[in-house]
Amino acid sequence: MSQSLDTASLDTLKQIVGAENFSQDEGIRALFSQDIWAKGETADFVVSPENTEQLAHIIGIGARKKMAFNPRGAGMSYTKGYIPNQKHTAIIDFSKMDKILEINEDDMYVTVQAGCSWKTLYEALKPLGLRTPFWGPLSGYCSTIGGGVSQNNAFFGASTHGSSIDSVTSMTVVLADGSVIKTGTASSPKGKPFFRQYGPDLTGLFLSDAGALGYKAEITLRLIPLPEAESWASFEYDNRDGWAQSLAEAGRLGLACELFGFDPNLQAVRMKRASLAADFKTLGNVVKGQKGGLLKGLKEGAKIAMAGRSYMDDVAYSLHWTIEGHSDEEIRAKMKTLKDIAKKNGGREIENSIPKIMRSNPFTPLNNILGPQGERWVPIHGVVPMGDGKACIAKLDALFESLKEEIEKYEIMTGYLMTTLSNNGYLIEPVFIWPEEIFQIHKNTVEPSVRKRIKQFEKNPDATAIVEKARQGILDIFTEFGAAHLQIGRTYPYRDNMDDATKALLDGVKHLVDPANSVNSGSLGFPGKI
Repeated sequence: MSQSLDTASLDTLKQIVGAENFSQDEGIRALFSQDIWAKGETADFVVSPENTEQLAHIIGIGARKKMAFNPRGAGMSYTKGYIPNQKHTAIIDFSKMDKILEINEDDMYVTVQAGCSWKTLYEALKPLGLRTPFWGPLSGYCSTIGGGVSQNNAFFGASTHGSSIDSVTSMTVVLADGSVIKTGTASSPKGKPFFRQYGPDLTGLFLSDAGALGYKAEITLRLIPLPEAESWASFEYDNRDGWAQSLAEAGRLGLACELFGFDPNLQAVRMKRASLAADFKTLGNVVKGQKGGLLKGLKEGAKIAMAGRSYMDDVAYSLHWTIEGHSDEEIRAKMKTLKDIAKKNGGREIENSIPKIMRSNPFTPLNNILGPQGERWVPIHGVVPMGDGKACIAKLDALFESLKEEIEKYEIMTGYLMTTLSNNGYLIEPVFIWPEEIFQIHKNTVEPSVRKRIKQFEKNPDATAIVEKARQGILDIFTEFGAAHLQIGRTYPYRDNMDDATKALLDGVKHLVDPANSVNSGSLGFPGKI
């Protein structure tokens, strides 16, 4: 069993990181022990190392004293990704390990500490005309790169370049005993961290592991030049099947860097949240961000301002994409292909404000972790094969129809986001918005100006129980389709769905790198207690 640290060991940790980076405050411990969906056992303490050496020293002490540690990035999990599942667990807070360590323009890689945010990295690379192939999730304003490669991410760049882990070449990882390993070509004493596929993929072993196999300290990602040209398009559909089929057919080609769709409910929520015409900062970023210079920027900003939000009032299902290329000619050819697919499946072109604004304002404060009126919000998702997307959505719709009476009784709103991962992953993300008391993590994340405008809901356990019931029904459908999942945490049935031989191999790896099961205990489907 995990145990608490003695006073001498706690004093040693304070000396390692400094008193300001160590906390036993009850409020802080409670905050760091919850995510946006659930609360766990309250951590014994929170410790915030500033570099790999400090991290390794902390973990080494914990190993000798049989202390369990859970890693936490920005805290945006909705799958109990880092929250303690047992008493006498400490939280490793990576917020102080937030530095960019090396930008190597000659060898086209960048190395960051695990607590560096996607926004920080993107803004540092942009003036150099560079970026990573995958360059951030929708929560990239604060979400960390360490969390992103532990849990895996979808979105910016993903429809062409794959998810966050597909951009990683090497990592520095602290194992459960405090030892430090390097992966890829960095494992050689004279090697640079530029190449991942040198022998067995030890980098991949620690990617998308829900933080269960080791503590990521430093991460190296590939660099690519910023595109010379880009463009956007949006289409509306009257029926679900044509909408879902268009995403699959366009996704198989891998022509769009971002390809995504909203059902009527979710896009109505987006329109309530986003003041497309009145947000001058948003429009200013659109104007400044255009590849064609100020004149093009002014034109695009004017289009958005004139369109406002009313153009979406009668839209049923919508599909949006962004295209990148080396020239306007390349963009036009890709755009024609995708538009032909959309029209063939019953789509009609509409104003492209949504993808244009998302590209110009990729990383904004995370006010959308609540509903438009301050309701609780939680997603759940699955990644199915391209050919199964339409059928899977139909099954999910049937589930929601079967729960319609309960959903309406408790004023629960549901909706879908769809997107693609490379040209073979069809991601479906149902979301729930319902009146319920919020957690401290919501209060700390949402901007004060927004919190002043929204309602304060009381505890609503009956409604939340329906949300939990629906989430489990969705999980069952995803399992039926053999879906994969990002952000496995303690929610998705990864280990339990394995055949016996594969499970034995996974368990052997876990025992080798973490024999006491002290690293993020209970994640990835491993037994919860140590």
